[in-house]
Amino acid sequence: MQHILVVDDEEPIAEILRYQLEKSGYQVSVAEDGDKAIRFAEEHTIDLILLDLMLPKKDGFEVCKEIRQFSTVPIIMLTARDAELDKVLGLELGADDYVTKPFSSRELLARVKANLRRQALPVAENGEGDRQERLISGDLVIDLQMVQVFRNELEIPLTHREFELLLYMARHPGVVYSREQLLQDVWGYDYFGDERTVDVTIRRLREKLEEDPSNPVYILTRRGAGYFFRRS
Repeated sequence: MQHILVVDDEEPIAEILRYQLEKSGYQVSVAEDGDKAIRFAEEHTIDLILLDLMLPKKDGFEVCKEIRQFSTVPIIMLTARDAELDKVLGLELGADDYVTKPFSSRELLARVKANLRRQALPVAENGEGDRQERLISGDLVIDLQMVQVFRNELEIPLTHREFELLLYMARHPGVVYSREQLLQDVWGYDYFGDERTVDVTIRRLREKLEEDPSNPVYILTRRGAGYFFRRS
């Protein structure tokens, strides 16, 4: 049974989320503040976190940032409606997705299922079903079996979403993808967000992969068209 951690200090909301998720077959734990959430994530195996931004002791941004130091578990942030800056900052700190309040149970469950499904998908096959072990581009190595990325033999920690996006583009070097196409193919469902999500995730990847993120050599931009992974 997949285990979801709900982080929300408002007990009625937390209990509604618990009920909806347990009804859908998930094991659910609840943390009422940021410190408890971080401690729980360190001490337990969890498959996904639903993280509210407004928390006592440590807010959702700080919780996300600290959890990303030791875990790549999918994180869905719960944000206020139209709080664009909150969404962007959350994505920059490593959140995989966000849901704006108020949200329907149908939308929330769709997001949860999609993120869990994407996390569980095997990534070590190409489009023809052949097994691959590594993709190499210069000093960058993508290990498909271990789901790890190395540059100059040093591991670069990526979230699952970042790894998926990098792998998708690296498998098709030189092909330019629009933001809309990346949302459809990598996020893998009818995404409720906007195309800025792609920009933020690309920026995070560049900050982790590139020696000089302002002058990238791996993930490049074709102005007015989209992004592409360089040919070796």
